Amino acid sequence: MGRMEQTSSREVYANPWMTVREDGVRRDDGSDGIYGVIDKPDYALVIPLDGDRVHLVEQFRYPLGMRRWEFPQGTAPNRADVEAGELAARELREETGLRAATMHELGPLDVAPGMSSQRGRVFLATGLTEGAHEREHEEQDMRTAWFSRTDFEKMIHAGEVTDAQSIAAYALLLLHERRTG
Repeated sequence: MGRMEQTSSREVYANPWMTVREDGVRRDDGSDGIYGVIDKPDYALVIPLDGDRVHLVEQFRYPLGMRRWEFPQGTAPNRADVEAGELAARELREETGLRAATMHELGPLDVAPGMSSQRGRVFLATGLTEGAHEREHEEQDMRTAWFSRTDFEKMIHAGEVTDAQSIAAYALLLLHERRTG
C-alpha cells in the first residue's frame, strides 16, 4: 500500500550534472499518471567547525539569480559515483582549501524528494588546516569566510542563508551535539 508502480520511463534531457526523465506510473487505485524526475548523483555537504566558528562559501546561484551563503557541498564531476566521505573531503578541499583531521558523518538528507532522486550525506569537519583551494571553473566567483555560530544563526533568521541543505545540516549538527553532550 502507498507505492506507485513504474510502467514506463524515458530520458528527456541530460547534461554532465543531471538527467531528467518522465515516468509513467500506476497508482494504488489503478489509475495512470506521469512523474517528472530529476536524477542527480548523491552529494556531500561539509560543516567546517573550528571552535565556535563555521566556514561558509558564497557563490552566484544561477537558477535563483543571486549570490547565496551555504556550507561547502557538491557532487562528483560527470555524474560519477564517489564514496561519500571521499567526496566530502574533496568538496571541502576544492571549495575552501581546508583539510580536516576528522570527518564525522552526521546523517542523510533528501534534496527535493517530490521531484528529485538526489540524496546527500552531511559531514562535520574538525581539526582543520588551511591550504589552497582547487575550485572548478563554475566556482571561480566563490568567496569563503568564517562566521561565529551566533552570526550564522542571525543570517538564517534574516534570510541571508536560505539554502535548505545548509539549514537542515545545521539542524543535524545541533541534534548531534545534544545527543553527545
